[in-house]
Amino acid sequence: MLRWHDWPAGLLERLREGCVIPAHPLALTAERRLDPRRQKALSRYYLDAGAGGLAVGVHTTQFAIREAGLYEPVLRIAAEAAAERGPGRAILVAGAIGRTEQAVREARIARGLGYHAVLLSLAAWKGASEDEMIAHCEAVAREMPLFGFYLQPAVGGVPLSVGFWRRFAAIGNVVAIKIAPFNRYATLEVLRGVLEAGAERRIALYTGNDDHIVADLVTSFALRHDDREVVLRIVGGLLGHWSVWTKAAVDLHARCRAEGTGMTLPAGLLALDAQVTEMNAAVFDVANGFHGVIAGCHEVLRRQGLLEGIWCLDPNEGLSPGQAELIEAVARRYPHLTDDAFVRDNLDRWLS
Repeated sequence: MLRWHDWPAGLLERLREGCVIPAHPLALTAERRLDPRRQKALSRYYLDAGAGGLAVGVHTTQFAIREAGLYEPVLRIAAEAAAERGPGRAILVAGAIGRTEQAVREARIARGLGYHAVLLSLAAWKGASEDEMIAHCEAVAREMPLFGFYLQPAVGGVPLSVGFWRRFAAIGNVVAIKIAPFNRYATLEVLRGVLEAGAERRIALYTGNDDHIVADLVTSFALRHDDREVVLRIVGGLLGHWSVWTKAAVDLHARCRAEGTGMTLPAGLLALDAQVTEMNAAVFDVANGFHGVIAGCHEVLRRQGLLEGIWCLDPNEGLSPGQAELIEAVARRYPHLTDDAFVRDNLDRWLS
């Protein structure tokens, strides 16, 4: 069993202070086989951009890596890239999916490769009772620390109650929660559950709400419980959106943490919320129900030279009509939220 108490010095503090954790894409060749060189280049890019960690084997990596026999190889490549920076420099989060047997198996693989936590998806538990889901979470938590995950129902997530989050937060080896229901009511229910469990100091809150990134990072969630007011803050993000233009995301996160924690917010900072959301709408293909979400991330990385193409494991996954033009348009409108020059200056080194 790996507990968060056992992490290398400094990692827990980094997680709780808040950082950028990109949801790692998958680099494929035109034959839809793993491209190890570009896969490692992506990890190097994220870490050089200032990301505090990497999330691998998650939705942006494509869940089909499991059937393709790529789960362990892609986790290993990211761990090797992180090791180049020295031990304990990056928080490594592995996605774990499926029912308990599969999720426990994946947690053990991740632990063996030096990962620090698993991002636990409950999408496979549709129709299950709350008791069953909590028992599942407890079983995986006996293997290694958990990064909880509220996945939006529009892409396969399970609606989860305040009661669920209260019980989940009470599990001692839960270290963080990615809040990604794309719903303000549900976001508050996660916070409420953490507060009522008395776990607000132990559990780091991370946004996965790609449609409201800046707002999540600058909001003081002042909630009342037991006749007292407690301010909770979302300190970082584990985001598919942050798998692209990552240097700009790191700068944005730093600005939110520096300027967004006072009693008043600079108007320019809050205005960025709409700009980031507009960029996300293009990359995530919101107009077409997120059909081109993974290909959209790939398209940004292809344009920068990090990926050779936008290929996904599923040949039916690709850009929607007009999506490439939308991505080009938002990048042109908001160049301060891109990092093309940073990538251009370092690409050869990352690919070496």
